[in-house]
Formats: sequence, C-alpha cells, structure tokens
Amino acid sequence: MKLGSALAVGLLVFIVYIVFSGSVSPYDIVAGVLVGIVLGLIFSEYVVKNPGKAFNPVRWLWLVAYAIYYFFVAEVRAHLDVMYRILHPKMPVNPAIVKVPYRVETDYAVTAVANSITNTPGTVVVDIDPEDRAYYVHWINAKTLEPEEARRHISEVFEKYSREVFD
Repeated sequence: MKLGSALAVGLLVFIVYIVFSGSVSPYDIVAGVLVGIVLGLIFSEYVVKNPGKAFNPVRWLWLVAYAIYYFFVAEVRAHLDVMYRILHPKMPVNPAIVKVPYRVETDYAVTAVANSITNTPGTVVVDIDPEDRAYYVHWINAKTLEPEEARRHISEVFEKYSREVFD
C-alpha cells in the first residue's frame, strides 16, 4: 500500500517538475526522478490514502475533461461577464456573499471546487464550513441568495467533474 502511494506522489512530483522546468534534458529527467522518489517516500502517507484511485485511467480522462471545461468554457464565460461589467457605463454589479452548499465528499474534491470557484473571475470563496457542508462565496453579480439556486449557478458543474476525479 505504501509503495503504491509513494509511486503516485512520486509520479505527480515528477510530472510537475518536468512541466515547470520546461525541459526534458537528461539532467532534468534524473533530477525529477530523484526528487519524485524522495518526496514520494516522505509524503505518501499524508497525500494518498487510496493509490488505486490515483492510477485509474477513467479518473485521468475526467481530469482532462475538467481542465478543458474549466479553461475553455468556465473561464471564458466568466472573463467575458466581468469585462462586460467593467466596460458597461453603469457598471451593473450586485455583489453579495452567498451560501453555496456542496455535495462532494473528499477533501481533494472540496478543495478543487473551491479553487475552481475562486480562480473564476467574479467569484471568490471566502470561507468553507465543513460542518454545514457549504462554501461562502463573494459573487460580483449575485443572481440569487437562495443556497441551492446559487449552487446551480456557481458550483454544480465543477462538482460534477470533481466528484468523478476525486470522490
């Protein structure tokens, strides 16, 4: 079990190392492998509880679909909406902090959805209440204050993808 977890963390560290170094030179590959092994062994018990999930190719496909949706649909829509509000002569905004319940289970899924909400222009998660299973989101143009309706507008699609990847 520990070996699978260490391999999952080490592989992730290696991929991140190569992507951020921007190089596949022999030096960077060896350095990436060594850093991945060391960090995988040190942090595996804290990061990966079920290595079978990490190596499930269906979850990786859902992760790719999530990234495509996020970067090419959600981000574009949100940027256009915020630009409209900035450029409109009357600056039509209706800011509010709304309660947005969530239905994902794992800490990774909760975090992924919160990050997706925060990184999308016009919304920022200002608090997470795990007991109430809700985010508190500052919304630049609140369309509703009703929690379930706010969930539908803000986080429902992010939860769909996060559930498939992390839960």
